Amino acid sequence: MSWRVYHWPWYTVPAVLIGLVAGIGSYTFVYAKGASYLTNDPAACANCHVMQEQYAGWTRSSHRAVAVCNDCHTPAGAVAKYVTKANNGFWHSFAFTTGWYPDHIRATPRNKRITEAACQKCHAALTAAIQTAHPTGDTVQCVRCHDSVGHLR
Repeated sequence: MSWRVYHWPWYTVPAVLIGLVAGIGSYTFVYAKGASYLTNDPAACANCHVMQEQYAGWTRSSHRAVAVCNDCHTPAGAVAKYVTKANNGFWHSFAFTTGWYPDHIRATPRNKRITEAACQKCHAALTAAIQTAHPTGDTVQCVRCHDSVGHLR
């Protein structure tokens, strides 16, 4: 009796892997309400219970009337905005899923630069006057002293 060995086409393993990644990714995207993160709705940031404190702080802040999360936490331009959202979304999801996030959420240096640029843009007249008053050449950073303006604690 001879056994016949069946040889799968070369593309079977890559196809199965791509199918698994697409399936798990799609399930996760739907389960995590991923489409909500493509909007400007600040409530999307509160989908994750870790961000409840930040969202609640924003609802009590003066910025609530004039700015949403994307205004302060993403750079100008559609491509830069969605690259930042994708990068932050991946790392937020990773930290939340693994439980590897600090008790006190902190912005990365890159995200601090993005927020600082937003402060400088929206408050250009005020920040120009402040920079003029500090002739040392050092750029005064808004978020250094006003780190809780958008998220009252």
